[in-house]
Parts: sequence; C-alpha cells; structure tokens
Amino acid sequence: MKKLAITQWGEPLQLLDAETPAPQGREVLMKTQACGVCHSDVHVWEGYFDLGSKGKMRMADRGMKLPFTLGHEIVATVAALGPDASGVTVGQSYIVYPWIGCGACAACASKDELMCVQARSLGLRCDGGYADHVLVPDAKYLVPYDGLSRDVACTYACSGITAYSALKKVGPRTEADWLCIVGCGGLGIGAIRIAKAISRARILAVDVNDGRLDLAKAAGADAVLNSTQADIVSQIQTLTGGGPHATIDFVGSGETFALAVDTARRGGQIVIVGLFGGSTTLAPLAITTKLLRIEGSYVGTLQDLKDLVALAQTGKLPPIATIAMPYAQATEALNALKQGKGGEGRAVLQFS
Repeated sequence: MKKLAITQWGEPLQLLDAETPAPQGREVLMKTQACGVCHSDVHVWEGYFDLGSKGKMRMADRGMKLPFTLGHEIVATVAALGPDASGVTVGQSYIVYPWIGCGACAACASKDELMCVQARSLGLRCDGGYADHVLVPDAKYLVPYDGLSRDVACTYACSGITAYSALKKVGPRTEADWLCIVGCGGLGIGAIRIAKAISRARILAVDVNDGRLDLAKAAGADAVLNSTQADIVSQIQTLTGGGPHATIDFVGSGETFALAVDTARRGGQIVIVGLFGGSTTLAPLAITTKLLRIEGSYVGTLQDLKDLVALAQTGKLPPIATIAMPYAQATEALNALKQGKGGEGRAVLQFS
C-alpha cells in the first residue's frame, strides 16, 4: 500500500510504501476512495495545538511517532474481512467513523467512546485516510450512505457530526430564540445548514470576513455581522434583544470566546467547538452573574453520524460544497487551510 505521511513536523508529506495489513479478528481492511482535509489535520501536521499562555500541546509529547498518516474523513470500500468480522460486504462503500475508543474501558462499554482516554482515532492516534488502505477495528464503525454524494458523505465523519453534535447541545430552541454562529468557515456554514433543518431558532452569523458572511446568508442565516467593528458587542446585543440565547464558537480563539461571553444574555449558553487556540482573561463574576452555561463540544458519536446521514437522505440538508483534489496534492490542501485560503468548498482527496 501507499500512504502520504508526516515525516517531519510541518514539512511536505512524503509518499511512502508500506505493507498492506491483513485484517485480524473483527478488523476490516478498507480501500480508500476519498478523504476530506480538515483544519485539525493542519494542527497535527504542524505538530502542536496552541494553548495560549500555557504553551503548546505537542503531538510528540502525546506519544505520536513519525512517520504518521493523517486523514479522518474517510469513505472507502471493503477490501477484506478478518475471520470474525461480519455485517458488511466486500466491495461495498461506507463512511468510516474515525473516533474509535480502546474498546475495553467503561466509557467504550457504554458506547461513549469520545470519553475514552486511550482513543484509537483514525488519523489522530492511528494511521488514517491519507493512504490507499485503512484498517478499521470493527465493521460497526462503517456507515452506509446510499443516495448521497461520496465526497460530501466523507465530510460527515468530522465536520458534519461536529456541527451536528454542537447543535444538539443547544437543543432545538424556538422561533423567538437567537442562535449565534461564530466563524463562518466550513464548520460554521455547515452548522447553519443543519440548524435550518432541525431548529426553529433565528440564526446570527458572525465572522471577520464579509465574503464568508455572504456565504452564511446564502446558507440561511437570518442576520450577519462583521466582528471587526468596534461596537460589535452592542450590535449583537441590540440585534438579539439582549444577547443570543445560545452561541456556538466554531473558531475557538481567545478573542471569539471573550466575544461570546461579553455578548451572552442572562442565562445564555456557550458551546466552544473550534481549535484555533490562544487564551483570554475573563472575570468569573461575568459568568456567575449572567448565569452562563459554558461547555466544550468535540466531534460526535457513531449514532450522531448515523442520524446525520439519515437527515441528509431525507433531502432536508443541502450538501456542502467540496473540491476534489488528487491525493498527491494533500500538502497543498493543508497549506491552503493554514493560510486561510480554503476557498468555497472542502478539499476532498481522491484515491479512486
């Protein structure tokens, strides 16, 4: 098999030859068809996540060894089954759920694999989809996507369920509520589309880029604001009649988190999703006196993926824009994301 691997942090990926694994037990060997390029891939490629004043969370310190293969938004066909694997068919195409736990702890036993501290996530802990074959521990992580575009379907494994899971945390809301989406990149635009399908809340989109705000309008946002304006806090509070009832921050920087707290109404909810990093200084009193509820949201569950695919299959969820790229251009795709030049679609590497 061939794989594009990180051999030095932040340097161009290298095409390497490797032995194609033979599936054992319940394992399933998948032949990659397409793999989305995600912004979290950029952080792993660079070798760290920014913790602001607390420094950097380095991948090497967390046990990641090079060479390593990125890629967690995978659609692939079944190439071979381990002797104990069942439930899928050789040659059939599936979305691969990548957020896999150890399979042995209490969290995994309760199907809460996102809480597993010994995760085996594809493309983040184990070699992923920037390769022509991927080994999946169990067929239960393979989700059919009949009737959907292959390139769109692969994005549901991360960006799709990340937005969907965050929206579930704020609930359906009512037509009198304001939901603020901070950050109108791929995740934020996807969240607006999903929110229009599952929620009655009015949507305010906030970004620093007017072009992305135009995309937010086209996706269904009821109002948009550019956060570079000096009076952005008062603008948000005035427009929403006292502040959003819920804010989802798809940037996750110190600045956007502070904006979410400053603009939240009394009793408001803030969900932090983005991994941009950095830090900010907040007065705990602001959280206490506003009775704020703040929580983090990270990707989504296997059931979230199944539910999102089912929603898309109803036709109520417009597909996101994708840009097909030869897999050999993975480094170019990563650099484009790093430089904020991702364009109007999510890059999807093509393997077949």
